[in-house]
Amino acid sequence: MREIVHIQAGQCGNQIGAKFWEVISDEHGIDPLGDYRGENDLQLERINVYFNEAAGGRYVPRAVLVDLEPGTMDSIRCGPYGTVFRPDNFVFGQSGAGNNWAKGHYTEGAELVESIMDVIRKESEGCDCLQGFQLTHSLGGGTGSGMGTLLISKIKEEYPDRIMSTFSVMPSPKVSDTVVEPYNATLSVHQLVENTDETFCIDNEALYDICFRTLKLTTPTYGDLNHLVSSTMSGVTTCLRFPGQLNADLRKLAVNMVPFPRLHFFITGFAPLSARGDIPYRNLSVPMLTQQVFSSRNMMAASDPTYGRYLTCAAIFRGRMSMKEVDEQMLQVQTKNSAYFVEWIPNNVKTAVCDIIPPRGLKMSATFIGNNTSIQELFARISDQFGAMFRRKAFLHWYTGEGMDEMEFTEAQSNMVDLIAEYQQYQEARIDDEDDEYTEEYES
Repeated sequence: MREIVHIQAGQCGNQIGAKFWEVISDEHGIDPLGDYRGENDLQLERINVYFNEAAGGRYVPRAVLVDLEPGTMDSIRCGPYGTVFRPDNFVFGQSGAGNNWAKGHYTEGAELVESIMDVIRKESEGCDCLQGFQLTHSLGGGTGSGMGTLLISKIKEEYPDRIMSTFSVMPSPKVSDTVVEPYNATLSVHQLVENTDETFCIDNEALYDICFRTLKLTTPTYGDLNHLVSSTMSGVTTCLRFPGQLNADLRKLAVNMVPFPRLHFFITGFAPLSARGDIPYRNLSVPMLTQQVFSSRNMMAASDPTYGRYLTCAAIFRGRMSMKEVDEQMLQVQTKNSAYFVEWIPNNVKTAVCDIIPPRGLKMSATFIGNNTSIQELFARISDQFGAMFRRKAFLHWYTGEGMDEMEFTEAQSNMVDLIAEYQQYQEARIDDEDDEYTEEYES
């Protein structure tokens, strides 16, 4: 079995993670006590990807829950699926990171990191054929960003040949929880660029927009936002968890999605999304799903794909549908919108179909993963905010007091600027420029 070890760090990471486990336990027919209650054998066929089998036929999530303060963990323990997690896999400190990346990465986090690595090692050693790791965290706080990136670099050191994927919640302008978010996010992106294989960018502002505009919720709660995130996570991992017509694993996804090693930040989307009242009036069909899933209104990161170009993208369809129709629709999207796809990567859209119908009474659904150059907007926004504060050295003493150097900030900023420039370079690249250079080189 191709197992995945799941890690959730910090308050945001733990809340998204808890929701993710609720959704996939439900899909695999696992009840809150860890017993199988489903009626379809396919639910158990690849259950080992995310669950360990314990004594008495119980299924236990292969999850490591991490935080620098006990609060979030306690609320997960008291939550609906609190007893399903293995008690030894809760690792927490007492002091908290106080929204400070340096505390999570260098001081408080570094004290805890060895005991977390022990739990991760134990989970990894129990696997037959470990595929990789997935981490849920946010980049705005202290624990998820500081300790999350510390864990990533430790895991990369110990398991260099395994895939590292993260679901990272990016800070957004309208929904800012802390003043120092631009610092924490820039320092984190500096790490993610080097150490992860695929990063799914999620953005609270985009999630709020989906709740307001599409789902018509007047007062969305974090529960609603996390539900959207978990639908996407469940969709992205569908091919890993169920036998489908085209099985994608984390590595196949990375190979098909990442044309240049640094450009591995993806925008995700999900369909169908519609307000409760609209459901009776809509007919779920492959063309509707395709149209919705490519729409900027369904994207979970606040960057508009029409301002950039797709380097690559993948769509994962679930439900009973004709493979031929899916292929036709995907081809049609590419031919109609060819200006939005770079022409120097032919056939850059990958499609997977899984027969297992999605949960919550839907007949079919689709998840979208796009590697689009417009994600640079998101980094540019963080970079501008970072620059404004860093020029005046605002709030820096909190970081230097934990032993950080100003140089590290400067490096992180220039790495982010390089990343933005790289996206821009490939957005503007045309097939004929390349050919001229190539011919010149070839002739010389």
